[in-house]
Amino acid sequence: MDTQDAQDDPDATEQPQPPVTRCYRHPERECYVRCTRCDRYICPDCMREAPVGHQCVECVREGSGTVREPRTAFGGRIGGAPVATWVLIGVNVLAYLLELASPGVLDRLENLGTGLRGPDGGTYLAVGGPYPGFQAVGVAHGEWYRLITSTFLHLLPTQGILGITHILFNMYWLWLLGRIMEQQLGRARFVALYLLSALGGSVLVYLLAPTESTVGASGAIFGLAAGYYVTARRLRHDPAAANRLIITFLIWMVISAGMASWQGHLGGLLTGGAVTLAFAFAPRNRRTPVQAASAVLVLAVLVALVLLKTRQLTGAA
Repeated sequence: MDTQDAQDDPDATEQPQPPVTRCYRHPERECYVRCTRCDRYICPDCMREAPVGHQCVECVREGSGTVREPRTAFGGRIGGAPVATWVLIGVNVLAYLLELASPGVLDRLENLGTGLRGPDGGTYLAVGGPYPGFQAVGVAHGEWYRLITSTFLHLLPTQGILGITHILFNMYWLWLLGRIMEQQLGRARFVALYLLSALGGSVLVYLLAPTESTVGASGAIFGLAAGYYVTARRLRHDPAAANRLIITFLIWMVISAGMASWQGHLGGLLTGGAVTLAFAFAPRNRRTPVQAASAVLVLAVLVALVLLKTRQLTGAA
C-alpha cells in the first residue's frame, strides 16, 4: 500500500490497544493497581494499606497469620478473659451444691488414706482389724480418685468452725490469684499449676495423716499463692507485696492448723512453688517442652510417693 492509500485509510495508522486489566476478585471491574505481594490486579474495594503500596485481602490475611502472637515471659497470651478461673470456681460451687443436696458424697469423695465403711454406709476412721461387716476404703485401697475429688469439696455449714466460710475464703482467693496467674501463665499452664498444687496438698495429707479425712481447695490456693510469689520475684514486680502475700498465707497455715489440714496447705504451697519455678525459669527457646516435662516430672514424683505410702500401709495391714 502506497503512502496515499495509507493516508486515505485512517484504520491503517491505529496502534493496538493494551488489554483491559480487571480485579482478580471482581472481574467486572477495570483496574490498574497491583498487589505488591502477589502482583495481582486489585480494585479499590480489595486494596489494603501496606508498608509499601497496597496488598490484596488474601495477602493481608496470610501476612497476619505469620505474625508472632505476643506472649508473657512465661508463655501466656496477652489479654483475654480468665475463662479457666471462672470454670474452676463454677466447678467448686457446683460440687458444693451437690454436697448440700446429698451430704453422703463427702464420705465417698473426701481425701481419706485408709478407713472403714460400715454396714450403714458411713465411713469410719480406723486401722487394724479385721472388723466383720466393714469394708476397707480410701486411697490405700485403690480409691485414688479421692486425691483430686476431695479438692473440689468443702465443709458444709454444719461442719466445724469454718463452715460455709471454708468455700467462701477459697473462692475469694481463687478469684484474686487465679486471674493474675492465668494471665501470666496462660490457661493450660495455669490449670496444670492449680491441679498439681491441689494434688500435692492431698498427697502430703496422705503421707503424714492417712487416717484423717480432708476436703477443700486450700492446697490449690496455697499453690497459686506460691506461684504468684515466684512470678512476682522473677519479674521484679513489687517484691514487697509478694512477700506480704506469702507471709499472710504462712500465718494462716499456722492459725488454721487446728481447724483445717496444715498438711494440705503445706503440700500445695511446696508443689505450686516447684511447678512455677520450672515454668518461670524455662529457657525461652525451649520453653514449652521444658515446662511440660517439668509438670510431668512433678506429677511422677507425686504418684511415686503415693505408691510408696500405699505399699507401706497395705504391707503393714
